[in-house]
Amino acid sequence: MIIVNKPGFYTTIQDLGRFGYRRFGVPVSGVMDEFSAAMANAILGNKPEDAVLEIALGNVELLFDIQTVICISGANFSPTLNGRGVSMNSPVGIHPGDVLRFKFPRNAALGYLAVAGGIQTEIVMRSRSLLRGVTKFACLAGGMRLPIRSLSEMKLVLGGLKEVDDAHFNASEISVMPGPEFDHLRTLEKSAILTRFFTLSRDCNRIGFRMAETIAYVKPSPMLTGAVMPGTVQLTPSGGLIVLMKDCQVTGGYPRVLQLTPSGISRLAQKRPGDKIRFKLV
Repeated sequence: MIIVNKPGFYTTIQDLGRFGYRRFGVPVSGVMDEFSAAMANAILGNKPEDAVLEIALGNVELLFDIQTVICISGANFSPTLNGRGVSMNSPVGIHPGDVLRFKFPRNAALGYLAVAGGIQTEIVMRSRSLLRGVTKFACLAGGMRLPIRSLSEMKLVLGGLKEVDDAHFNASEISVMPGPEFDHLRTLEKSAILTRFFTLSRDCNRIGFRMAETIAYVKPSPMLTGAVMPGTVQLTPSGGLIVLMKDCQVTGGYPRVLQLTPSGISRLAQKRPGDKIRFKLV
């Protein structure tokens, strides 16, 4: 088991997501930064779909009562094991009684903790991803006990230390494709979206990231509600941009002007309020 001593600001259990239920209005969910989560699982020899902890902004303390191996990826929260520093993107052995702590991030926003065999919490609609209204709880709370597998049950095939390109966390360019309503925009409106920098507002969560700036925008005729998905960029009547993220709704009525690529979603997920980004059409 992993015992949650301190749950932190917002820590959740996530896997690759919940697919096949959007027709019922159920979001996909899943890890926000697929790149970092996949790296942690790969280093441990886990399956890509194994569940991990997604840690937002740190201040987490976890107690292990079982021997296991872990890997930490994503944002650097200056993790310590029993008070000593822990390497990132590398297998780390854990013994019963060990205490793992995450401070506040040096860079980026989201850290990932993978354990050998994945976190073994309840599967709901073919996913362990936490989601308000679908799972019993939406995020971790103090005192929770998270089941994990014993090393005696597994045959580990571990990878080695991996280096991560800092551009994943530091680059301002976010790759996008044209959305369904992109060509409804005038040339000046397209240019305004694709050439300027936008600042992430404080209104950012797993549902969506709102940009602080607006563009001059001539509102077209009303559109019917259309399908949206993680990475869809909506243009509001006031000229504001909202990038939908992993817990977003399944339909929306605003023009869908851009669609982030999977790598674009992962990079944007690591940005914090006040960071500046620019959309790069690919």
